[in-house]
Amino acid sequence: MENYPLLWRRSRPAKKAAGRPPRLTVDAVVAAAIRIADADGLEAASMARVAADLGVATMTLYSYVPSRADLVALMVDDVLLARRLTATAETWRERVGLFAERTREMYAAHPWLTEVSLVRPPLGPGTMAEREFLIATMSLAGVPTAAVNRASLAVTAYVYAFAREAGEDARLSRASGQSTESWWHERGEFWEKWFDVEAYPAMTALWNAGGFEDQAVFDYGLALILDGIERSVE
Repeated sequence: MENYPLLWRRSRPAKKAAGRPPRLTVDAVVAAAIRIADADGLEAASMARVAADLGVATMTLYSYVPSRADLVALMVDDVLLARRLTATAETWRERVGLFAERTREMYAAHPWLTEVSLVRPPLGPGTMAEREFLIATMSLAGVPTAAVNRASLAVTAYVYAFAREAGEDARLSRASGQSTESWWHERGEFWEKWFDVEAYPAMTALWNAGGFEDQAVFDYGLALILDGIERSVE
């Protein structure tokens, strides 16, 4: 069950307790956990590690965040909110582009997000900001009310699929010390000695035509989705 008072701590701050002011804040705890996870992965951001980073005893940390599950939920919602999804773009397509760009940047900056499922996201301001932004964007596009949620989720699913791939690439590169480009380069022997051009004629024809040189896959697919949404409201 979500810890709503913590997730919504900025909009509905708790009453100040009597006695000495607390040494830390929930924001400081979450920021430290994110910093550790960015550097060493989600598993590294344990309660003990975060407490040590902040210079307090582990049990002290539990007075700010009751559990590791709560901490992870707060971390996820904070990085979702940090995308600053505001209606600064003029057109609905530009707004989708903003969402896509910042979501991919989010995963690249926080590769540990690939270790977290967002099928059941934390119900905090970060999640709500995303849903509000995309639903408003689809409404701006003129999508009928009955189809607004479907259009919004179609865009979300596509963008997150590529964003998670970017995050996974960053996570593997950090963990192995090797870039994906270098990884593929090491496998040049496969194409020379093991790839059977007769068994895979479609791939071979595309290769000979230079079809694998086009790397604008994400933009191509997103444009098709947005074109489809646009045509559906004409």
